[in-house]
Amino acid sequence: MKVNEKLDALRGFMKERNFSAYIIPTDDFHGSEYVGEYFKAREFMSGFTGSAGVLVVLLESAALWTDGRYFIQAAEQLKDSPVTLMRSGQPGVPTVAEYLQEHLEEKSVIGFDGRTVTDRFVQTIAKKTDAKYIAFDGSEDLVDLVWTERPPISTEPVWEVDVKYIGQSREEKLKCVREKMRDEKADVLLLTALDEIAWLTNLRGNDVQYTPVFMAYMLLTLDKAQLFIHEQILSDEIRHKLTQAGITTAPYDGIEQAVRDIADGSRVWSDSGNVNYRLQHSIPEKTEVIDKHSPIELMKAVKTKQETDCIRTAHVKDGVAVTRFMHWLKTNVDQEKITEMSAAAKLETFRAHEEGYLGPSFESIIAYGAHGAIVHYEPTEQTDVEIVSGGLCLADTGGHYREGTTDVTRTFAIGKVSEEEKKYYTLVLRGHLALGAARFPKGVCGQNLDVLARCPLWEAGVDYNHGTGHGVGFILNVHEGPQRFHWRISEQTQCVPLEEGMVISNEPGIYLEGRFGIRHENLVLCRKQEETEYGQFMYLEPLTMVPFDRDAIVPELMSDRELKWLNDYHRKVYETLSPYFAGEELAWLREVTAELN
Repeated sequence: MKVNEKLDALRGFMKERNFSAYIIPTDDFHGSEYVGEYFKAREFMSGFTGSAGVLVVLLESAALWTDGRYFIQAAEQLKDSPVTLMRSGQPGVPTVAEYLQEHLEEKSVIGFDGRTVTDRFVQTIAKKTDAKYIAFDGSEDLVDLVWTERPPISTEPVWEVDVKYIGQSREEKLKCVREKMRDEKADVLLLTALDEIAWLTNLRGNDVQYTPVFMAYMLLTLDKAQLFIHEQILSDEIRHKLTQAGITTAPYDGIEQAVRDIADGSRVWSDSGNVNYRLQHSIPEKTEVIDKHSPIELMKAVKTKQETDCIRTAHVKDGVAVTRFMHWLKTNVDQEKITEMSAAAKLETFRAHEEGYLGPSFESIIAYGAHGAIVHYEPTEQTDVEIVSGGLCLADTGGHYREGTTDVTRTFAIGKVSEEEKKYYTLVLRGHLALGAARFPKGVCGQNLDVLARCPLWEAGVDYNHGTGHGVGFILNVHEGPQRFHWRISEQTQCVPLEEGMVISNEPGIYLEGRFGIRHENLVLCRKQEETEYGQFMYLEPLTMVPFDRDAIVPELMSDRELKWLNDYHRKVYETLSPYFAGEELAWLREVTAELN
């Protein structure tokens, strides 16, 4: 079926139910960033394949909202469809709520699958459309009626992370979470985020591509813990260990009834910005709801000493693989045919050689030339191009290892590149180095530091349309909150102080549509430095160990201080990686990390 045929079929079901609008988000039942094949309803209905977006279908029109990472990709994928692209956050572009308020008649009904939108999202629309007495119906998944060959919900087996990598048993974690519950005087904690449940149970799975989590919910009280899960994915050994930790299991789809059965008078901790609409509305009216972020969000963001030690090991392995890829790419272009997809496959072979490698942490982005300007470009058989001398190649990739999760971006000069490309390469690098060298007092948030990465670009009158950094999980989501580097602040923005043990990315960029894109990304670890009369100071330790491409750097555009930062980093890269290289590769590594003046 073509997109217009799918939309027409959906509208037929909408008319039967008297729906004037139907909302199709990207989410699964748990608000995950990346979702399993079953949950790709928005992609199925619109043809847009990005990881973020909301499709709104009216009886006569349809529109799709996505963020700046996907403007170019969405415009290309939607150009021949009846779906209008809405570039979120741009001047003159309404929000979903504003669009519905403008286009719907009084007393209209908005439909959606209440398991795939959060209660807070619906509240936002309700507040905006209040004057029109709009009704909401989250009882049915209409896409399921259109998608006749829909894949099943994944039920892959779970596996356990050894406590030696983590430093905390599930019993210890349960105790800490319950202490937070007591602080809030909460009787019940409703957990729906898959990474939070995986973190709490020290289990991982394979139900979501690139994210080692499993489909589950949890209800936690001060003396009981119930895990709602497809029970066939648990081995007898893991089930026994859960029982020993005081965690009982129940069928995955039993969560709604369990929530309805919460005792009247209970104080229920449930985050309306994460818990889905249907579950939130299953909480009995005679309870008191504590609507705030789950305590686990911050707890898992602050890594233990065992985790940070392991993460450093993972980045050494990843550094070896990505640096070998850099050497292979730059020495073999024009010697053999290399395309974006074959390059991605080659990098995967380098990572697979490393002990403990589990798989990619997201879809590899190998973007040559103009494709580099598409922030989250993913090469396909239709878009795959050959990489040849004369341009930039952006490689944003990552991996999961037994010791942790990586995410690294390097932009490579393939043969001779233009002076303009070199200039922007160097400007982005200056911002990256400035942020990486930040020293700041405890209590500073990512919003306070974002300007350091953007200043060289702002001074040139340019910018990039995405955040500068995101948190990274431990064998979990490669994009993890709550810490971020970004400057846009809204009502929903959390200003979270950076704490020792937080891992966060540093990835400024520049994207000139139709020409080229540049991004430099390291993961960094927030650490304590000295304590002075002005308080505890913090710094950012680089975790990623991969050279920057000297062939695209203009040293004359850099200050002595910036050159020192770069040379110090390259010295550390060489010291870290050189034991793993020999012969011609080692000589090359010595050359590409040599001091620049």
